[in-house]
Amino acid sequence: MRRVKLLSTGKYLPKNRVTASDIEQRLGLPKDWVEQKSGVLVRHFVEDETASLMGALAAKDALAAAGLSIEDIDCIISTSGIPEQSIPCTAALVQKHLGAIDAGIPAFDINSTCLSFITGFDTISYLIEAGRYRRVLLVASEVCTGLNWHDRESCTLFGDGAAAAILARSERGESARILTSSMETYSKGAHLTECTGGGNKYHPKDYADNLESFLFRMDGRGVYRMASEILPRFVDSLLQTAELKIADLQMVIPHQASLMAMRLICKQLGIAPEKFMTIIQTHGNTIAASVPMALHEAIHQNKIQRGDLVLLLGTSAGFSVGGIVLEY
Repeated sequence: MRRVKLLSTGKYLPKNRVTASDIEQRLGLPKDWVEQKSGVLVRHFVEDETASLMGALAAKDALAAAGLSIEDIDCIISTSGIPEQSIPCTAALVQKHLGAIDAGIPAFDINSTCLSFITGFDTISYLIEAGRYRRVLLVASEVCTGLNWHDRESCTLFGDGAAAAILARSERGESARILTSSMETYSKGAHLTECTGGGNKYHPKDYADNLESFLFRMDGRGVYRMASEILPRFVDSLLQTAELKIADLQMVIPHQASLMAMRLICKQLGIAPEKFMTIIQTHGNTIAASVPMALHEAIHQNKIQRGDLVLLLGTSAGFSVGGIVLEY
């Protein structure tokens, strides 16, 4: 148990709002095909925004909500699944956009693809509890540049956007805390979801003849099979550690992978639909930004209150599952 409090959240959506009808026209699909297959009615795509700029705008939103300035932050962590560029890390670019170029605030990235925000939240909570940092800014900002527009099942799912959260140690007398957390990786599913380009596997001189390696590829059915096999036992174990049951939770905030998969997992885990936060219909799958975006919406729609028990839950390429049970 860690005495860590979520002070505030922020969010940014790109200016370019794209409807399911827009996607259908672009791909030559029948009317309502996108809604039936992905459930995504609206998503946003970047125009002139970059991932670090969106992250900084979401961070400013979170800072304003907490009544803080960037000078009150002593660590910036990018928890994005896709970096803006190879070098430097995205967090350093976020710091620059926040105007803190001479502040010396440590900035680094934590990446576990779609689970990055949960992993970053979990990891940094120990350093906050230990007194290493006072207030930490987590930013998850995603631009889906590697979509394969010939793969209708995957390209109709995704959207761009950013979310941010500020964490701090709970004050004396406050109940805000992390009760338990866990992450598990099963690399037998490592190739179910992948983009093999962009790292050091291929030399830049080979890019022109190897463009397919830069496109996202997903075996959706394979991912769902693994998730449905692993998640029930994982969630049971996580809650047992906290001596809780599903019914004790006020809200479950999952990674917004796909609407159909989310509904099936919700039913499989025995979660009441009103306690299962979904925003994929109006945001799409925003990769690592999906959990903090859904968390932000749950707070601003008054679906969770201070003192509520909340489960952050997700899956990611790898194949990994992760979760945090916290008292908000």
